[in-house]
Amino acid sequence: MPSSLSDEMGFHPCHLWVRRCSEPGEAHVGLSDFAQKQLGKIMYVDLPQAGTSIEADIPFGTVESFKVVSELLAPVSGVVLDVNGSLKGQANLLNDDCYGAGWLVRIRVDENANLSSLLTADAYMQMLGAKAR
Repeated sequence: MPSSLSDEMGFHPCHLWVRRCSEPGEAHVGLSDFAQKQLGKIMYVDLPQAGTSIEADIPFGTVESFKVVSELLAPVSGVVLDVNGSLKGQANLLNDDCYGAGWLVRIRVDENANLSSLLTADAYMQMLGAKAR
């Protein structure tokens, strides 16, 4: 497992991660290292405004690279509290530090969201290994 992954992270099969914040009920959402490598150099990110409700498995934004424009599927349901404003001028943060400074949004996770349904970091890495075969 890469050193930047932690046991506190959950992964959606569509290559987005969720990490709980220090504030109860809040989490950061970001793009996995695997996804950013598949996309190549990321040029632009379109994210919802703070206050927007997002729903698990429904697109909430897009990422544009030289190769393709890809939809971002919400890994869990919640309300966007904050958007990473640094990505507006530096979308390459997703390539450079996808598990740190390149986070996408901070959300208040819905009470009914089942975070345990997300893959653990180990299970996510195993899924990626199975796809590579």
